[in-house]
Amino acid sequence: MAQQETDEQINDGFVVDTEDCEARELAHRERGTARPITVVGNPVLHKECKDVTEFDDKLAALIDDMFASQKAAEGVGLAANQIGVDLKVFVYDCPDDDGVRHTGVVVNPVLQDLPADRRVLDDSNEGCLSVPTAYASLARPDYAEVHGQDAKGNPIKVRGTGYFARCLQHETDHLYGYLYIDRLSKRDRKDALRQMAEGTPRYETVPND
Repeated sequence: MAQQETDEQINDGFVVDTEDCEARELAHRERGTARPITVVGNPVLHKECKDVTEFDDKLAALIDDMFASQKAAEGVGLAANQIGVDLKVFVYDCPDDDGVRHTGVVVNPVLQDLPADRRVLDDSNEGCLSVPTAYASLARPDYAEVHGQDAKGNPIKVRGTGYFARCLQHETDHLYGYLYIDRLSKRDRKDALRQMAEGTPRYETVPND
């Protein structure tokens, strides 16, 4: 873990994840090793992951590898099962709609239900490192709040708007066995899989047997 993360400030109970982003992200990936990305069809992507119960050096090393893998694949978020690890962890390095950078990690995330008056949908395009080269429009709330733990096991809350809100929802979905294409109509899902079949990933992936 980078020292800055263990001493993060808390604002109204929410992690401040917009400070020292460059230094924290760099420290993680310099310690980590990039791993290939699992793609749709790999069993680890299609089931709920296990809760993290050990907050130790092994978890810290996994987080470092996840940041390295995310950077190598030019992603803005990465769940542990996307590098084949069956644990509820995701990392992110993602801008919001105002261009503000958010960088952090959430362990055992739980997406909070929003009251009806907070559910303003945004139907922007969405893509996924595990469905390479494919994109589709998907309506999601433009605000998201996730509760979980940090790498030391401390309780944290993370919130985001716009593109960052989409990232938080997308990565939490991964850890419960859902890809974004699972939320599409059959027609749109088929089209996304066609795009994937016709494209060539720009990063290393794990072939499905």
